[in-house]
Amino acid sequence: MFAEHVPEHSAEAVLRLERTGWTNVGKTNLHEFAYGVTSQNLHYGVVPNPSFPDRTAGGSSGGSAAALVLGLADGALGSDTGGSIRIPAACCGVTGLKPTYGLVPIEGVFPLAPSFDHAGPMALDVAGCIELMESLVPGFSVDGVSLDELSLAVAWGDVPVRGTRVEFPTAEAVVPAFMREVGDVHRGLYPENAELYGENIREKIERCIAIGDGEYEAAVRARAGHAERALAALEGHDLLVTPTLSSPPPAADAVEIEVRAALTLFTFPFNALGWPALSLPAGPASIQVIGRPGDDALVLAAGLALEAALKP
Repeated sequence: MFAEHVPEHSAEAVLRLERTGWTNVGKTNLHEFAYGVTSQNLHYGVVPNPSFPDRTAGGSSGGSAAALVLGLADGALGSDTGGSIRIPAACCGVTGLKPTYGLVPIEGVFPLAPSFDHAGPMALDVAGCIELMESLVPGFSVDGVSLDELSLAVAWGDVPVRGTRVEFPTAEAVVPAFMREVGDVHRGLYPENAELYGENIREKIERCIAIGDGEYEAAVRARAGHAERALAALEGHDLLVTPTLSSPPPAADAVEIEVRAALTLFTFPFNALGWPALSLPAGPASIQVIGRPGDDALVLAAGLALEAALKP
């Protein structure tokens, strides 16, 4: 639909990077409208996974992760509404941060679900994400921290760190609120342009447009309850550590709608909360380091320490 569209302005996040000396070397492919976890784009092709060629690159920002692995860029931007930075980072073996909601500006970014949308950095390592954040957020800085100084909570599976096991909530009941926002974005576009949407997102868009007021309002209430339970679960601890994905990255030809729920199960809860969440490699898998709103610097400092501790 936007093949010939040339925006009048760059996104604010891009401008901030350019003002501090970064050079834009190109645009990357991604899942159409950022609405998918496999970056199987039926218009521009499937994003390959250079690290694990038989596996999906993840999505929606799969092209950013792949470009980093191939050395085509030193850093990248991604968007994250349900895990779109952290899922490709986990699938391709790179690092990505979903910042606190609103910390990195999303002006000029085509929305997916506005109250869940985040923009953030992706890089080969935590230091690369910090360097990008220093350009994206004026005055941002990270001080070193020792893991021994932190009280870590862990949830949802095995992670290679010591911590207190907690029952942290997932957020499936919040999904209809996300879907309603997607529907609102596309409500005026889709009816007259349905044939221009890829088949692998068309059905999802139609389901989003069909979300009724009652279902939406119940999901909004569930979101408030999710926030209360999340704060209670983390009480007494500095940070939470979880696996990034609930299952290994699927095959490159996986049907997106069939793997979507599993790939977003451990990432979407923090979009619903707006909390900062860092995805970084941990051996063959990937872990998330999560903090409360505004604790982005602490999350990244802990990420540096974990990265160093996990090096073979």
